Amino acid sequence: MAWVSIALTVVLVAVTLGAYKVYLDLEGNIARKDIEDELGANRPPETGALNVLLVGSDTRVGAANKKYGPKSQNLGERTDTIILLHVSPNRDKATLVSFPRDSMVQIPECRNPQTKAVVAAGLRMINSAFNDGGIACTIRTIESLTQIHINHYVKVDFAGFKGIIDALKGIEICLPKDVDDKAAKFKKPAGRHVVMGEEALAYVRIRKNLGNGSDTDRIKRQQVFLTQVMKKATSMDLFTNPAQLLDFLNAATKSVEMDSNLTVPRLVEIAGSAQALTANKLQSITVPWEPYPANENHVQWKKPDADDLFAMIRSDIEVTPSAKPKSSSSASAKPAIKPAQIRVQVLNGTTTYGKAKEVADALSAQGFVVTHVGNAPLENGVSAPKSRVLYAERAAQGPDYASPLAAKMQNKVTPEAGKLQSPNLSAYTAPPTAAPSGTPSSAVTPGSPIIQLVIGDDWQGVKVPVKIPESVKGSVVNAKTNICQ
Repeated sequence: MAWVSIALTVVLVAVTLGAYKVYLDLEGNIARKDIEDELGANRPPETGALNVLLVGSDTRVGAANKKYGPKSQNLGERTDTIILLHVSPNRDKATLVSFPRDSMVQIPECRNPQTKAVVAAGLRMINSAFNDGGIACTIRTIESLTQIHINHYVKVDFAGFKGIIDALKGIEICLPKDVDDKAAKFKKPAGRHVVMGEEALAYVRIRKNLGNGSDTDRIKRQQVFLTQVMKKATSMDLFTNPAQLLDFLNAATKSVEMDSNLTVPRLVEIAGSAQALTANKLQSITVPWEPYPANENHVQWKKPDADDLFAMIRSDIEVTPSAKPKSSSSASAKPAIKPAQIRVQVLNGTTTYGKAKEVADALSAQGFVVTHVGNAPLENGVSAPKSRVLYAERAAQGPDYASPLAAKMQNKVTPEAGKLQSPNLSAYTAPPTAAPSGTPSSAVTPGSPIIQLVIGDDWQGVKVPVKIPESVKGSVVNAKTNICQ
């Protein structure tokens, strides 16, 4: 169900600022919820990216929803679909990360919003977090598992899904074989079809008679469906038809619940920076998974692939554009200094034990030559508030060697002249697998300056250019994916 709510988000961020009055007129349609106090203060840091958690509710409450399940299910509400919409800091590309609802994960302690009872932390299916503690518990669960800050959320139910598809005048699907699924109430012959709301809902819910019957197989099919929704929701055909666009926005805004911070001004602010975002810039992936040993009907996230995927998203940090390079014919042009040419001393300016070694390992993995680790002097035993990159005042090439190191920081750090004197240092030895191939320490230019990195309380980490894990590449869905595959 949440797949189509993304169409709403993209339309809201893709239209021009001239639609502000339309937003004001539609504001009254949107249900909102304030969950800030429930999320608490201990959350992952923001990075400049936009992360929206999109959830599809399986609630049977309401006349339009109760026909999709037995009355016994009216007592609870789970997330039938959970997706993280990650929009890059530059607002020019988007990634949808699907979390299988059958994933066995650690859910933190949560408070049930209806009964106010505290539900203890424990290992449970991820879709139970919503039933345990509402959307706040689901957000806290995702943040604790991924260390990705969630900025907003959007929730949609069965009825909302149908309304949005009908407003788009249907979506094209392609069936590889004849399908007659009585549980989903879907029956159609093989081939291409345009499905409206009720049939579209049945199609995305099919599990038994299409594919291998697993939730993860259904996710892949839903991702292809969503891509078709995105194409239509961001097409010029919709934007050049004011009546249909207004119908769509009316249906979409009446179909969703959002957090109280996703206000109309906030949406307009996002719109101003996301006009380059189209369906062609969207890719959908599923968290790497493997069977859960204790129950073959459930899955668990595959390590380290899942962690690598989350690191890739966290490290999607906005980079300040560098100055235009000089012409190659210029005799004064300087060759780029590579990490393997840069010697670094890593100094822990915090009270957290082992921080220097941890950061040194991360820098070594990126090819930097870490020579020493140690502790920076603390003033009155208090951690340094800011991280710093330092070079010797008399080092003529100090800024040239310090800048590539500063550029690898998730913090915005400007190199400074003036190194710390007589810090407590120990020789550093990189782990055998730390340095990437092709970056031997012999690449260091004799006499090159040694750069100091002082870790402060604001430290956010090293930018990690993690590649999409091999186990994920085969499941990537984008605008070029053939809907008949």
